Amino acid sequence: MSIERLDSGTRMSRAVIHNNTAYLCGQVPADENVDIQGQTASTLAKVEALLAEAGSSKQQILSVTVYVRDMKDFAGMNEVWDSWVEPGFAPARACVEARMARPSLLVEMSVIAAV
Repeated sequence: MSIERLDSGTRMSRAVIHNNTAYLCGQVPADENVDIQGQTASTLAKVEALLAEAGSSKQQILSVTVYVRDMKDFAGMNEVWDSWVEPGFAPARACVEARMARPSLLVEMSVIAAV
């Protein structure tokens, strides 16, 4: 059984690849000082970069769990999400309101993708 870990540290790996499936750690925006649309775009850019590093792409995403700090941001997050997801490649998705690790975080995404 082969398990590959990308950027593994003492607490977690940025991604784990097993059986042609990539499991990404929760991705948060690079800039926490922008609104929900900016944070969502930044998070999705990080998702794409990490997927590429894992040998996958956004067209191969199987499932995404989206965490938003406040459901009032749901529509704003979806505006960016809807323009990012290519027609015919929408993954299974859940979205929940959650307390974030830092008050400035508005969104976090956990992604599973085929490799």
